[in-house]
Amino acid sequence: MPGRRTFLIGGGCTAFIKPRATRSTEDMGLEAATKALLDAGITYDEVQTAFVGYCYGDSTSGQRALYNLGLTHIPIINVNNNCSTGSAALFQANNAVKYGEVECALALGFERMKPGSLGTNFPDRPSPMILFNQRTQEMEEQVLGENHGPGAPRMFDNGAQEYFMKYGGGVEHLAKIASKNHKHSVNNPYSQFRDGWSVEQVLAAPKITRNLTKFMCSPTSDGAACCVVASEDFVHRHGLENQAIEVVAQALATDGPTTFEGKSAMDVVGYSMTKNAADKVFRDAGFAEGQGRDQVGVVELHDCFAANELITYPALGLCAPDEAHKLVERGDNTYGGKYVVNPSGGLEAKGHPLGATGLGMHFYIMMQLREWAGPMQAPGLFDIPDKRGKFGLVHNVGLGGAVVVSLLRRPEFYKPGGVDGRSRLGYNHAHECRPVTIADVDKVKSKNASPYVLQYAKL
Repeated sequence: MPGRRTFLIGGGCTAFIKPRATRSTEDMGLEAATKALLDAGITYDEVQTAFVGYCYGDSTSGQRALYNLGLTHIPIINVNNNCSTGSAALFQANNAVKYGEVECALALGFERMKPGSLGTNFPDRPSPMILFNQRTQEMEEQVLGENHGPGAPRMFDNGAQEYFMKYGGGVEHLAKIASKNHKHSVNNPYSQFRDGWSVEQVLAAPKITRNLTKFMCSPTSDGAACCVVASEDFVHRHGLENQAIEVVAQALATDGPTTFEGKSAMDVVGYSMTKNAADKVFRDAGFAEGQGRDQVGVVELHDCFAANELITYPALGLCAPDEAHKLVERGDNTYGGKYVVNPSGGLEAKGHPLGATGLGMHFYIMMQLREWAGPMQAPGLFDIPDKRGKFGLVHNVGLGGAVVVSLLRRPEFYKPGGVDGRSRLGYNHAHECRPVTIADVDKVKSKNASPYVLQYAKL
């Protein structure tokens, strides 16, 4: 069923920081949700359901975070879908609105992580990633050659190695991607790293795997992000025409048979399921097969490693299957090129708190389409005859596996001016990062907020 139109009306983000256990998930979640509700100009009483994503935390951590804003009896569902957890939470919130269950839903994601490479939290049972790791090792032995390093970067490195063997390119293209992202992050105050590494510095960094250096890899991070989704009636009823961004189409896909039955390291790390989700999103948006990508202007994609950004370009249809390294050479992934990819700095620079990552991506694209992104703003998004401008594209993948692809656009009724989220927060949170106060919380909390719960909030 096609469902009805849905819109992102509010977004908020904390700074993504080094994982040093300095903030709790409930406090980071409260900050992100408070900013999102202030941005939307509503209180928690108007939220009818919520989905909360995280990978590292006890059951009902979502309730613990949102109870700071009130105890309103709404359904709160906790979501865990590896690195695509945040977007998986948003996918469910969007569907709740799209198919008429509610008028307004909230998606929140947060993570408090440990330093170092990702590992299992449950050593007493087999990991769901065992078959992925096993298939990776078999392909190294049979096709790709020897590799080394921790499991996740090794798998994505193998995907890039397969691309190099099939189509050309090499480690210098990965370095250009990583350097581009680190240079973008200099303008992002939410970013964990703002060093602006050059290509030479990226290449000189310590080796992690055969092709990947440390600066080509996303760091573990602590952080939170939140988005509020609403129906078109809700947008008009609350006068949010000056900031609502339409979720034109969205898809969540999982692995197909080629992940294990094929001999593709690219498919093991999500190439085929990304292509499946992207093709569905553009079909649902009304485009013929393979069409619509030329109408995309800005992209936030899942560069957990520079290797994944490279193979994701063709998976999303941004270029032909053999053209990803040439797209990099042309500079068609940065300012002045065909697309601006990861203007936020991407996961490699801004950080990767698993539950927050996808929601942060949607926050950044929403702000791009509002033209609020300041020094991160992609130029020319609205220099076309269609007053809705170009599309923004979001891609968030988790191994094991799930991928979410979203196509966002300004609606035809968009009308800037007047009071908007910047007025309500008192600054432009699209490119300025400030903490929230209890006074901010008081503006958005439910009339059924609990003083007993709130006394423990540390902002």
